[in-house]
Amino acid sequence: MNAEIQSEDVKVKPEPTEASLQPPPSEWALLRKRVEDNSYSEAAWNALLDNAEDSSDLEKIKEAYEALLEKYPNTSSAQISYLNHFLTNQATFPFAEALFARFLRTSASVDLWKFYIIYVRRRLNVGPTTRDTVAKAYEFALQHVGQDKDSSDIWAEYIQFVKSGEASSTWEEQQKMDTLRKIYQRAVQIPLENVEMLWKDYEAFENSLNKITAKKFLQDLSPAHMQARSKLRDLRQHLGPLLPPAHPTNGARAALNLPHKPTYVQNDRSLAGAWKLYLRWEESNPLEIEDKVALTTRLQGVYRKAVVRMRFFSEIWFMAYTWASGAGRADEALALLKAGIEANPTSFLLNFALAESFEIAKNYVEVHATFNRLLQSMHEDLEDLKVKSDDEAAQSSTSDSVPGSAGTADASAENGDVQNGGGLSKEASFATTKTTSSSSSSPSEVPPHTENLRERQQEYGLVYIMYIRFALRAEGVDASRAVFGKARKDKWTTWEVFESAALMEYHVAKQLGVANKIFGLAHARFPNEVDFVVRYLTFLMSVNDENNARALFENAAATFDPEKARALWERWARYEYQYGNLEAALKLEKRMAEAFPKDPPIKRFAQKHSYANIDGIANRDLGVSQARKEKAAREKAAAGLQRQDTIPAINGGAPPSSASQSQVYGSGTTNFGGPGGGSFRRPQSVEREPRERERRRDETKAGMPPLKRSRDFSPPPRDRERERERWGGGGGNRRYGSPASWPDRGERVDRGDKGDRGDRERNRERERSPPRRNAVEREEPPRPVIPQVLNWFVGTLPPPETFDGPVFRTDDLMQVFRNAVIPGSGATRSRSPSIAVRPTRPPPDYGPYRGPGGRGGRY
Repeated sequence: MNAEIQSEDVKVKPEPTEASLQPPPSEWALLRKRVEDNSYSEAAWNALLDNAEDSSDLEKIKEAYEALLEKYPNTSSAQISYLNHFLTNQATFPFAEALFARFLRTSASVDLWKFYIIYVRRRLNVGPTTRDTVAKAYEFALQHVGQDKDSSDIWAEYIQFVKSGEASSTWEEQQKMDTLRKIYQRAVQIPLENVEMLWKDYEAFENSLNKITAKKFLQDLSPAHMQARSKLRDLRQHLGPLLPPAHPTNGARAALNLPHKPTYVQNDRSLAGAWKLYLRWEESNPLEIEDKVALTTRLQGVYRKAVVRMRFFSEIWFMAYTWASGAGRADEALALLKAGIEANPTSFLLNFALAESFEIAKNYVEVHATFNRLLQSMHEDLEDLKVKSDDEAAQSSTSDSVPGSAGTADASAENGDVQNGGGLSKEASFATTKTTSSSSSSPSEVPPHTENLRERQQEYGLVYIMYIRFALRAEGVDASRAVFGKARKDKWTTWEVFESAALMEYHVAKQLGVANKIFGLAHARFPNEVDFVVRYLTFLMSVNDENNARALFENAAATFDPEKARALWERWARYEYQYGNLEAALKLEKRMAEAFPKDPPIKRFAQKHSYANIDGIANRDLGVSQARKEKAAREKAAAGLQRQDTIPAINGGAPPSSASQSQVYGSGTTNFGGPGGGSFRRPQSVEREPRERERRRDETKAGMPPLKRSRDFSPPPRDRERERERWGGGGGNRRYGSPASWPDRGERVDRGDKGDRGDRERNRERERSPPRRNAVEREEPPRPVIPQVLNWFVGTLPPPETFDGPVFRTDDLMQVFRNAVIPGSGATRSRSPSIAVRPTRPPPDYGPYRGPGGRGGRY
């Protein structure tokens, strides 16, 4: 009994696992994991560098900066901060010099080269014996970045360095002057930030030596210098938004200013467009540099700076590659492609360009390696997207639909294998199941990650198509079949790969049987892809295999929903109309009328009597030809605004130049320009004038101050009652300029002649001075006719609700305009202009008397 009690009291302790025995990860390990998971976050990199620098451990500092520079090479701010840690102790100078040798080889950063010159001057302690070495360092720096507009400090320091040199003889003095002249002449022809100051210094330098020769030297260099000054303004306009100044994060380290990964929103597209515009401007040689070496050096520096700032934009890398190839720098072009792929491993542009360059060089091994690397990178991305898509689907699914879902998927996969004869692999079954589920859902219900997964899968298939195409043209049919065999085993392969391989077998290898076999495999793997069935049907028609084509159509027509398979029906109808008999065509029309009851009979009849894009019924009987001519005329008129791409959207569904019959015949009635059909007329511009007047009237009724005072040529109101309400009183029939206190017409009639005399006096007064018209009884002027192009332009403007900028109160803006001081007026503009009072007697004229009828006399 006691033993039992003791056994019950003793609690069995769980044995420690391997995970529980491990110590918790350190802060350093967590920061390293953070930058690995989010390598595009500048904040994560700053946290890692701060941790390494706070520890004062050189090994951690090396590890942190090497990891950063591996992801972002040629980032000058990081390179300078990295070097600073090894320039405080003379024992670490050799490592710093090794870093300089590594960084400067491909750097176009002026700051890094200035840092290098500072190190050289400090290390050598400039003296008579080391001046040549320092001068070589300056020349070395200017050879790489001397064409940069920000290298002005290096030029100025170099000039001061040469000036400070001592000359012990006349010959050395002459050599010094010649060296200075050469430096000045090189610098004043470059659009540097201080080019004007350098020119003034050069003028003073030449005039101090010999004014006669100075005039000749300055006259020869003046055109090139003026051009440099002119292009400096263009450079500032180009580079201002492209290279913003970096702000320091703290006193110890400058901001990293890392390039961002684009999402290709409007800002990213605008930035890429600005860079492309600048690069094309530089390639046009605006400075008219005749020295090819100098021009190449300048463009090389420009492109190096561009790929650093736009590291994750493949198009900029491709522009750099294209320029280097055109300049005859094949090795540099190849290095640019490899560096660009390192930054953008899934870039189609760069990988295809690299594969093509290797293929031109007959280096087929590297071509295979390039395609395999691209496929591997995209395969990893697809797996990640699949996980995200599954998580998204799991979160959106309901709780009662979750049980048994896995078993259903497995069962459907097994059924698919049985129906297909058991010839499909597990990967093929997975693809079929995934395709079936994706085909059954509408695009509006597809989650974002799922839609992205579809697009990436099609792109993945495109890589295989390009790979098969290369193998076929470079190494033959056997090599292409080997690549296709690899693609068949890949679960992410799309039906486009099968179609491409089949067509290559048919057109290149002349193997119709092999092509049919590949199409059959694809049909078994992708039975629910309508687009593939249409392409398969088209192939069978092209090889005149009518029996199999008819069997495929009948099978697909019984499987797919008619609306989903409309393209299939349309394709088979064209075949029947073209090559079948009338009885078969009429029978098909009857079936299509049942499948598509909303289609008008005239559509089928016209399709039966058309060929290619020639539709006589639409042109002659429905007026489509005239509508196309009018549309072409409108596009020609709008070509000046360069907005042809928006015309179809504005026309409200007008058929294009080669409109399909479904667009022409519509549903039920044919109406061009009417309410029910596509309108060929531009939308009318919004009438803003009446709405503005209604708004003013409402504000006046509500007691709100008017936004602006009435002017002489303001549009008049539509009724007199509104003016009575606005001005407060019954003066609805008052004349122009009459005050509100004047009596109305009836009161003047009662007063008789006295009223008439008053009216005559007032009329004479108005003849002397311009009236203040309140637009009470003015006749409404004819409405201006808006030009057709302007009417179209107003129709293209986005709706007001799409505006996302700052919103200002209109009455505040009008108050600012009222109180604005016009320059030169000398006083603030008054709210209401005063009536100019004409003097009763003109000033005396003391000119010669010209007689009673003389022209120009005053009396």
